[in-house]
Amino acid sequence: MNECKFLPLAMAVLTVSDTRTLADDASGQTLAERLTAAGHRLADRTIVPDDIYRIRAVVSGWIADPTVQVVLITGGTGMTGRDSTPEAIRPLLDKEIDGFGELFRMLSWEEIGTSTLQSRALGGLANTTFIFCLPGSTGACRTGWDRILQAQLDARTQPCNLVELLPRLREGWEGSGGHAVA
Repeated sequence: MNECKFLPLAMAVLTVSDTRTLADDASGQTLAERLTAAGHRLADRTIVPDDIYRIRAVVSGWIADPTVQVVLITGGTGMTGRDSTPEAIRPLLDKEIDGFGELFRMLSWEEIGTSTLQSRALGGLANTTFIFCLPGSTGACRTGWDRILQAQLDARTQPCNLVELLPRLREGWEGSGGHAVA
């Protein structure tokens, strides 16, 4: 029997907010605490305003950093004029993980009912970095981490998990200039 061992990942946490600081960022703190409690390493943590280009700049740096394997983003996924996280992140993605947003909204239904339709939670892969965009509430971050991400970012989760894909993410990239060849 081939038993998997836990593999700690390096994760960065980004809070998208015009008003929060590290001192009062409960959602970012929740994600940082949960990922470290699970045995992962907090590679970086920062806050940027709801600005597409500032969000992209920070996340692009993490995508380009080969030591960052996962980016967790909280905030900016709603419907207001300032909510622009999905618009900032989607162009950076090589592949979307459609099931993440679908599963997040399904689980949120149990907690907040039809209000979950306002969530534009998003998951995807850029370079070899997994990126997950969660709403800015602490409750949403708990739901996303506790009920989806903790298991999928643990190599011991069966029958499959995202960690086991890490060594295979560059398949088909040879001679493609950094993009997967179909």
